[in-house]
Amino acid sequence: MYVNGEISFVFASRPCNHQRYRPTAIDNTAKMGRLQEYEVIGRHLPTESQPTPTLYRMTIFAPNTTVAKSRYWYFMRGLKKVKKATGEIISVKSIYEKHPLKVKNFGIWIRYDSRSGTHNMYKEYREMSRTDAVEALYQDMAARHRSRFRSIHVLRVDELEKGDDVKRPYIKQLLTKNLSFPLPHRVSKISNQKLFSAKRPTTFA
Repeated sequence: MYVNGEISFVFASRPCNHQRYRPTAIDNTAKMGRLQEYEVIGRHLPTESQPTPTLYRMTIFAPNTTVAKSRYWYFMRGLKKVKKATGEIISVKSIYEKHPLKVKNFGIWIRYDSRSGTHNMYKEYREMSRTDAVEALYQDMAARHRSRFRSIHVLRVDELEKGDDVKRPYIKQLLTKNLSFPLPHRVSKISNQKLFSAKRPTTFA
């Protein structure tokens, strides 16, 4: 676990002589799982020539704050020539969806590294939140292009509020007026159903 910014080691009971004794670092804050949207703000360390450095804000999609900070320094090294040793993190804040129960259309601009080069791409998804859309993006890119998490850079995520802004046919087909879906295997409830039956029940006609 983290104590004052440092990792504290939890030692288990002493093993037998034929086993190697290794300390294990336990970090309860860094839990891998679903993605979360973070707003990370950082800057270069103050110097005599520049006592008030410029603040840089970045939106990062990561499973935890540790990965979010790592991705932040990765982009800062390439964009602003600022690395972790000469910089500092000002704040890390989680961003939550305002309307998580409303279905929305999202357009995502990405740049990813394949086995042959670097490519720009635009994709659309219909999800409940920005985080769900980015998760669907990573799953889709892994399935179609075998892209790793580290190879995909999300440049921009926008909500497509108007139907005319949607470009992809697989999203346009869901915007049809009076859209309906079939209801297969509809089971009718028996009004005078008994508690016990001698025959196995069947729900097919």
